[in-house]
Amino acid sequence: MTKIKAIITGATGMVGEGVLMECLGNPAVESVLVLGRRSCGRTHPKLKEIVHADLYNVAPIAEQLTGYNACYFCLGTSSVGMNEADYTKVTYTLTMGIAEVLAKANPDMTFIYISGAGTDGTEKGRSMWARVKGKTENDVMKLPFKQAFAFRPGAMKAMPGQRNLLKLYKWFAWMYPILRAVAPSSACLLQEVAQAMIVVTQKGNPKKVLEVRDMVAASKS
Repeated sequence: MTKIKAIITGATGMVGEGVLMECLGNPAVESVLVLGRRSCGRTHPKLKEIVHADLYNVAPIAEQLTGYNACYFCLGTSSVGMNEADYTKVTYTLTMGIAEVLAKANPDMTFIYISGAGTDGTEKGRSMWARVKGKTENDVMKLPFKQAFAFRPGAMKAMPGQRNLLKLYKWFAWMYPILRAVAPSSACLLQEVAQAMIVVTQKGNPKKVLEVRDMVAASKS
């Protein structure tokens, strides 16, 4: 199979850091470029990094983003305390701006957008964040990528050795086995999400929107 050359966004957050760690340790991944506003703080022979202050405008660095066949878009924020206009800007506008540049630069790219459980693909529900995420999913999939997917993880157990964890996630770790046992469709390992991204990049998937059970299944295929 073709080796993966991946761009990762959001590597200073929990999900992006976990995905980065899996990519660096997985032999299916040849190289990784981390794109962010600040350094991810890691070094590795596979790893390159672009620190770019204005992620709303990546056109000036488009040439540095060519030659990659995957993007694992893990950049995101909570909607708590935000109005719809502001949340749309940091979720939809930011994602689409980067995705449009990448689609033009890398037509052979698989783009995987980390969304969230409960996202509203109809874009018509009452939940503001779910509508915005749904629109982002839908419009990413309209771009001329080779493949585009939305991953909707629920509760995730972080990978050992992660640095970018909120206290909530550290507290959650002891509850994870119980949640996985009683509600397997709502919880998974972050490593399973990352492994699923790699598998889907290389093998594809019949589903364009993957829920927790789909990601767990893909990670083992």
